Amino acid sequence: MSRITQSSKQEQIEQFVERAKEVYRAQLAAKLEPAYIGKIVAIEPETGGYGLGENEVEAARQARATGHHGPFFFLRVGSAYTHRWMTPRR
Repeated sequence: MSRITQSSKQEQIEQFVERAKEVYRAQLAAKLEPAYIGKIVAIEPETGGYGLGENEVEAARQARATGHHGPFFFLRVGSAYTHRWMTPRR
């Protein structure tokens, strides 16, 4: 997998996201759920490395402290979303 940068093409970004989600499903979900439900996980898809935190900054710091350098994809443990925006119903 190639590195994701600011100049990456849409297809590369989509592959990065899909790989990160696959790493979560295949390797991390069983390990992190239910003990860490609601925490943010920073996933380094190329290595399968990760870090946990209360927010994205903490999760990335924890991942870097264990030798992972990113780029990271963030998810909330136990959810398909990191953040979910709700709009008022009319």
